[in-house]
Amino acid sequence: MTTFDPSYRRSFHRTLANALRETLKPPKKAHVAKKYKVAFRANPQHRSQYWIIGIVLALNVIGLAMILSAGSVVATYEGQNTWFYFQQQGIYFLMGLLAMAVISKIDYRRWGHQIKFLLGVTFFLLFLVHVPGFGVNANGATRWVRIPETGITFQPSELLKLTILIYTAKLLADRQSELSEPRTFNAPVIIFVAAALLVMKQPDLGTVIIIGALMVIVMFLGGLPVLRLAGLVTAGAAVTLAVSMSADYRRARLLSFLQPDSDPLNTGYQTFQSLVGIASGGWMGVGPGASRAKWGFLPYAHTDFIYTVIAEEMGFIGAITVLMLFIGLAVFGIRAALRCDDKFGSLLGIGISMWFLLQAFINVGTVIGVLPVTGIPLPFVSFGGTSLLVGMAAVGMILNIDRQGQNE
Repeated sequence: MTTFDPSYRRSFHRTLANALRETLKPPKKAHVAKKYKVAFRANPQHRSQYWIIGIVLALNVIGLAMILSAGSVVATYEGQNTWFYFQQQGIYFLMGLLAMAVISKIDYRRWGHQIKFLLGVTFFLLFLVHVPGFGVNANGATRWVRIPETGITFQPSELLKLTILIYTAKLLADRQSELSEPRTFNAPVIIFVAAALLVMKQPDLGTVIIIGALMVIVMFLGGLPVLRLAGLVTAGAAVTLAVSMSADYRRARLLSFLQPDSDPLNTGYQTFQSLVGIASGGWMGVGPGASRAKWGFLPYAHTDFIYTVIAEEMGFIGAITVLMLFIGLAVFGIRAALRCDDKFGSLLGIGISMWFLLQAFINVGTVIGVLPVTGIPLPFVSFGGTSLLVGMAAVGMILNIDRQGQNE
């Protein structure tokens, strides 16, 4: 792996500043839209970038609409302005757009060169979660860091998803000639175990499952021996089951999933109310803002269970459309990654694309009752500033991978 070089970090910071200035620079000509339209028609490869951007914007717009609908009720119960959650998400959306635009102009290889620094920052933030005065507890979990004197909170485990993907992709790309060596297999596993211990202390089993699954996907695509990966998956499944049964609330979630009708007013209440809301939507939905589940019946209607509100207000057609958007995002993201001749870029692009798709399917699976409740948000749609910012930054990396692939 590339050794740490302070002068290279200064160069990286200059690149970041230049990308920001270029992003904020106004267009010189009024016919810029016409220019992009011509480029779109002339080069079919450009279309994937426009599709990726369009899909991400569509998901964000749907998310903002549903947060306005469901979040207004939550804000009312909390004594806040009914627009509170919508305004918060809107601010993070604008920040995310800026992050996506800036990062799309930075050569994705630079993130690989700076991975040791990124890992250090991420692990420092994960430690900071457990430091009194910095960590923020909500709903029995301590997953956020509060920035002093601002009231702004940040969830380091969301950043960990992207950092782990960059690290694993970079490691495997650099060691293609050493794939059979134990150290190539052990290095990402050790990093994952260290991160998982910190995240489980929050506790957040769902994030650990997401990160573990993404790491295995990248390791498989990177060419690591299948038998070793099979053993890793088996061990991971056994540990996950043991951890699920070790805490009363996790055990209750698992048992309510296996027997959903056993306690519909307690452990199975959330899933039961979610299914009621989905069924109420029918084919075409009850209409914008007309969801009944959000009125105190369905907990976390603006976050983890926002897909229920989508299905109720937009119907089966709207719910399927959202799923198709995630599938389309993954398809165009993977196509962009496969066009890249660089192994690191290919692995990173596929890893990010699979991250969005896997997390979306786990969230939807939870909402419709085919998976246990995990607390995994719906990317770009659920309320959550850190998740949105990191996700938009990751999209910027895919756009740059696609751009670099076209130039090679």
